[in-house]
Amino acid sequence: MTRMSAIGSFAAKPIDDDEALVDVTVDLPTLRQRDVLVRVLAVSVNPADVKQRAALQPSKTPTILGYDAAGIVEAVGPQVETLSVGDEVWYAGDITRQGSNAEFQAVDERIVAPKPTSLSFAEAAALPLTTITAWETLFERFGLTKDSTGDLVVLAAAGGVGSIMIQLAKALTGVRVIATASRDESCAWAERMGADAVINHRHLRDEALAVAPDGVDYLFSPHSKGNIADYAAIVRPFGHITAIDEPPGLDLLDLKQKSIAWHWELMFTRSMFETPDMIEQQRLLARTATLVDEGTLRTTVTKTIDDFTAAGLREAHCDVETGRMTGKVVVTR
Repeated sequence: MTRMSAIGSFAAKPIDDDEALVDVTVDLPTLRQRDVLVRVLAVSVNPADVKQRAALQPSKTPTILGYDAAGIVEAVGPQVETLSVGDEVWYAGDITRQGSNAEFQAVDERIVAPKPTSLSFAEAAALPLTTITAWETLFERFGLTKDSTGDLVVLAAAGGVGSIMIQLAKALTGVRVIATASRDESCAWAERMGADAVINHRHLRDEALAVAPDGVDYLFSPHSKGNIADYAAIVRPFGHITAIDEPPGLDLLDLKQKSIAWHWELMFTRSMFETPDMIEQQRLLARTATLVDEGTLRTTVTKTIDDFTAAGLREAHCDVETGRMTGKVVVTR
């Protein structure tokens, strides 16, 4: 077999346009030295997928989107050392390569790990990208450990990253987690994930200071635009903020007086630059799988679409674009 089915995009189009994502047939990917070829059985859609689709330039060659995936290893490159044919795996992919919305995907073994045995492929596909983002934020950007204390604010806590960040922080650190949400269902979800307190992000400054009058030590920001003054008010001197968004013209000067550190988190950095520690993403996914199988962490999937076609992916993208998703949406084959 030299060809495979996939879902591609030829240009940026609104998601209600049938041509935003289309069914295509493309060449089977060629494996690099350290690649595994994965038969993709489930994917989840993230805001990153939506952003990339919206930024596409017109092309005669389809771009295959998709990051989160779970599936079975079908073949391995000549230098693969950690995985074998038949392994059930999960991963979040590489933004510089064709994505997971396809029958097969070539992925570097260093960012792929065996999936939790206790989860279905759909349940597993919901977790990799958000878990890597949350893990790197907590343990690499903030430098938290099992002995860490203090207060952590998680904005948009009912979303994909927030849902797993709450769980990781409660399981592996000693911090108090203050989650933000606004709707009844998202507040209830954040509580189920383990948040110690839930506040309304529409009244962030007042409600955060009511819970933590002396300020908070750490803050996770997926929506930074218009919030910097509030962050400066609620974060303690020498505190830390990690952001995953990129609003143009962001002004951080309000943070200087308190010497508040600003960190960026992009989980694709390791694979984009093939950093020497690239395999850390495999290791953290393996550690996460153990925590899931032990019952310490739970999947964050809240909707499953059993339609691995352009129509199914368009529905999932539409759900994410609303900005009101609780947990994650998954598309299965």
